[in-house]
Amino acid sequence: MSSEETAVTSVGDDPREYAFTVWNYRQGEIVAAMVYLGRELGLYKALAGAGPLSAEHIATRTGLHKRWILEWLRLQAAAKLIDYRGDDRFELPDAAINLLVDDRNKSFVAGEFAGPEMAGTLDRLLKNFRTGLGNSYESAGPSGAHRGECRHWLAARNDLIPKMIPALDGVEDKLKAGALVADVGCGDGAAVLALAEAYPNSGIVGIDPSRHAIALVEKKAREMGLENVDLHHADGEDLPKDPTYDFLITLDCLHDMTRPAAVIAAIKRSLKPDGTWFIKDIRSKPKFEDNLRNPMLAMMYGFSLMSCMSSALSEPGGAGLGTLGFNPEVAERMAREAGFSQFQMHDFKDPGNLYYEVRH
Repeated sequence: MSSEETAVTSVGDDPREYAFTVWNYRQGEIVAAMVYLGRELGLYKALAGAGPLSAEHIATRTGLHKRWILEWLRLQAAAKLIDYRGDDRFELPDAAINLLVDDRNKSFVAGEFAGPEMAGTLDRLLKNFRTGLGNSYESAGPSGAHRGECRHWLAARNDLIPKMIPALDGVEDKLKAGALVADVGCGDGAAVLALAEAYPNSGIVGIDPSRHAIALVEKKAREMGLENVDLHHADGEDLPKDPTYDFLITLDCLHDMTRPAAVIAAIKRSLKPDGTWFIKDIRSKPKFEDNLRNPMLAMMYGFSLMSCMSSALSEPGGAGLGTLGFNPEVAERMAREAGFSQFQMHDFKDPGNLYYEVRH
């Protein structure tokens, strides 16, 4: 490593500074749990736009016990998530509304904070490290199908439909006229349902290896009255052997797959000669050293251990790419190895993801 890279990765020798770093992560763990509680109990909503409030005021609004609320408020103020206004009155800043209250806003993040399921995740990780095998999304049960649901819906309706589809050569015209589309690894179905709603002349096929995910999407499609949705519990490798689809999408899922190369080969054979394959995957770089500039890097590796890499190693011989493993170099190499000749990267100014338009 160069001297510059060594400086980037040095943790220093001061035991007090190192202890502060360790305890700061312990504090972060506790604050995260309290953010989860604040969302579940409606405490942030009770504070939103109300000006300075006491615990008693919030207790009246929520029906919760004021002494517990007061302790939570003090923690939130200590964590610099809410403002302290004196006399045990607290105020939620306007900057918090999009992040912690408005679940329709694309910046909303409170739903990402883990609740009681974290204990089960840690138990599974103990076994994963010993056996080398991870856990599929299906093994997470019905709750696993809901993970990130709010964020996915916002991305589908605010970005995929109005911004990304129009940027792909000829795709929007096909969808308006009537095309056959497949979402491989559709998960909670946000993209499937948004596409079906926006392009009623097109048939939208959702494919996922999780029975729980497929059941969730079926329920939502019925509730929305969508008749152009077709859902299949299957692996990506099970795509038709003949050219079938006009448009194929894989959104934030290739790095989760045990056999991504086989899935890409299946996509190649099932895509019509004039079809388009659209990929969304995590923004990352090939070298660990280059990724160190990402201030959220430790969190990304945490996601990988708990979810993405775990899924990608859930079968013997799994590829194990992990959250940051499908960088642009890997994406282009795997696409070209499968026989695709056209590969274009799109940067939609999404801080977390990159996008690729791929054709025969």
